[in-house]
Amino acid sequence: MVQYSAARLDASFAALSDATRRGVLETLGRGEASITELANQFHMTLTGMKKHIAVLEEAGLVTSEKVGRVRTCRLVTSALADEAAWIERYRQRWALRFDALDEIVEDLKQRESGNVRKE
Repeated sequence: MVQYSAARLDASFAALSDATRRGVLETLGRGEASITELANQFHMTLTGMKKHIAVLEEAGLVTSEKVGRVRTCRLVTSALADEAAWIERYRQRWALRFDALDEIVEDLKQRESGNVRKE
């Protein structure tokens, strides 16, 4: 069984819970951008964008580098692999449960119509 760091997952999902931060990740998925460019795109102050970037960096989703007066941000390409695996694990679990529920519903429909299914 794959082990996930609860603190890492919590930080990632907390970072992803904000629409602006999801938008920043989408933007950075197309290429690097400065904090100024991101702030302009999302119509917010530099201070506000820096706070969003700090949350994304803390979660390990984004890195930034300051060269001169410009801080450039990049998406960490492998950052969401653990989160995707965690989601997939639960998706599979729920898919199995829904499949079992479908069988029960189908069996009940057969019984109601008088056509009891034999196994």
